[in-house]
Amino acid sequence: MSNFVSITRDGGVAVVTIDNPPVNALSFHVREPLMQALVSLRDEPDVAAVVIACAGRTFVAGADITEFGKPVQQPDLRAIIAVLEAIAKPTVAAIHGTALGGGLELALGCHFRVANAGAKLGLPEVKLGLLPGGGGTVRLPRRVGAKKALSMIVLGTPIDATEALAAGLVDAVFDGDVTARAVRFASEMTGKEGPFTPVRDRNDRLNRAELPEFDRQAAESAKKARGLEAPIACAQSVRNAITLPFEEALSAERELF
Repeated sequence: MSNFVSITRDGGVAVVTIDNPPVNALSFHVREPLMQALVSLRDEPDVAAVVIACAGRTFVAGADITEFGKPVQQPDLRAIIAVLEAIAKPTVAAIHGTALGGGLELALGCHFRVANAGAKLGLPEVKLGLLPGGGGTVRLPRRVGAKKALSMIVLGTPIDATEALAAGLVDAVFDGDVTARAVRFASEMTGKEGPFTPVRDRNDRLNRAELPEFDRQAAESAKKARGLEAPIACAQSVRNAITLPFEEALSAERELF
């Protein structure tokens, strides 16, 4: 399909592989063919499931920092995730190495996430003085709960695969070739009745009753931030995930970003 995104088939499972060394950054030359791949597979009757994987030593480890401060070329990550979430077939992210920043946000656009035992997952944007801008502050709380998401996003420290499994961020952890295991996992999902619910619509871990404790945790984070703006903006964006409808929280995240 391109030098940076390819599609292979394993039975009814289509594997979309990103190959943009060294860290598979989500550059425009990746985003454009990735969008094309997802649109083509969305409506293809012979495809029963989709796996998103990466070549080389890591899953997507973030955005392309050379594009920071420049006008965004479309499609942006948010548009790609919107298409990914609209795919009715089961979608699975096959994570090895690190899924960081936009990489984890891309993975959260899938119905399921599986990881190699050595994988690390996180949203470290705060360490650059930013907050996640691809929906991470709104989707992550829907998988791990608001308090866990607050800690991950405000501190920006990745967690390992075992912790991610316990928190509900990933659905399975494997040794060995995670892409092959993801294909098997996706095949198993095709035998189950849908519809498959995207992360954006999974609200069972958002609990307004926990707001007082969340606010106490956020206040402690603000003290430790010592006047830095990014940690406070991160905390506000995660809080929005609890208190606002998804689309409003997503828009507010972009404004804060």
